[in-house]
Amino acid sequence: MFPSDEGKSHAQNGEGTAASLFDRVIDRRGTLSVKWDDTKRVFGHEDVWPMWVADMDFPAPPEVQEALQRRVEHGVFGYTVIPDSLKEAVCQWLERRHDWTIDPSWLVFAPGVVPAVAAAIEAFSEPGDGVVVFSPVYRPLFDLVRRHGRTLIFSPLRLAEENYVIDWNDLEAKLPGAKLLILCHPHNPGGKSWTAAELERLGELCLKHGVFVLSDEIHADLTLPPHQHVPFAALRPEFAAQSATFRAPTKTFNLAGLQAAEAVIPDDSRRRAFRRIQQRHGFFTLNAFAVVGAEAAYRCGGSWLDALLAYLQENIEAAAAYLADRLPALHLIRPQATYLIWIDCRGLGLSEEELKRRLLESGKLAVEFGSKFGPEGAGFIRLNAACPRPTLEEGLRRLGAALG
Repeated sequence: MFPSDEGKSHAQNGEGTAASLFDRVIDRRGTLSVKWDDTKRVFGHEDVWPMWVADMDFPAPPEVQEALQRRVEHGVFGYTVIPDSLKEAVCQWLERRHDWTIDPSWLVFAPGVVPAVAAAIEAFSEPGDGVVVFSPVYRPLFDLVRRHGRTLIFSPLRLAEENYVIDWNDLEAKLPGAKLLILCHPHNPGGKSWTAAELERLGELCLKHGVFVLSDEIHADLTLPPHQHVPFAALRPEFAAQSATFRAPTKTFNLAGLQAAEAVIPDDSRRRAFRRIQQRHGFFTLNAFAVVGAEAAYRCGGSWLDALLAYLQENIEAAAAYLADRLPALHLIRPQATYLIWIDCRGLGLSEEELKRRLLESGKLAVEFGSKFGPEGAGFIRLNAACPRPTLEEGLRRLGAALG
């Protein structure tokens, strides 16, 4: 059904260079876009330039659009089974991109990574159990812990010269009181790609203390060269048995509106427990467009992704150069993965309220503010660089107008 893109150039996929693929500005206003149409509700302003929520302003790969169009033309959109061919596509993608061989039976699908993590918390712990998260971190990961009545245990990361590192003494002191650990890998908002050595040490500690790992790897495919993503469960069979990995094509290929994700749960009893929770909440399949879009992306999207990564690297370099030239008091934490730029604004000496006021009222710029990611995020902002270069340049201009 889907032609493979294996063998195509990694610099382009027949549509042109990275610049020609991604420089086109597409007006998303009036399309029910959260990023572009929901700023009044979220920020109290309609006239702000949105560089906040983590989706991209790029169209999906042409092969995905074509597959979805063929499905639309059929005209009947009834209940849809999840075919073995989708499982095969996921397995082949993990093998090609991450050197990770999995059994198709380990896969369980979900409408998103956040719902999947929620189901895992419910399946693998009880109310009151401790759950460790590394902060600052993507807020839903710790909101889910609280909403399920579990005990949230923050283990703050330390900001080193290049990116975040784990405070191993703090972590080991807190693991004995935990049932689960949620790993954001790569890390959001810092863009840290955890190394094999770090993951080995983490896995050893979790095995020692009997802590089950929920590894959110939704940004794994967006690891920026020369860094390489190492799936936590791929390191050792013991780690695979003591973990569940959550992934999706949605971040990689800008398909969040299709609502599709996969959980990789090697342990059979854990996988059955996870499915029971899904059934309890009434989930039993993906929608018709999620199935078609996900399979087309995994089978045909590799070359498009390589071009995207090159473009994102250029955007990050452009942002770094602008900050160094115009806003030297701000420190960009250079991402090793993701398209999210985590910027340390503490050198300005402003409260977060004043930072918000300047950005929203003077700069007319909407970003994510650091305290949303936990107390360690105060004084930081997160800026989304997954947009055409003109969109990024306008956002940086507004950042300079507000804080320069």
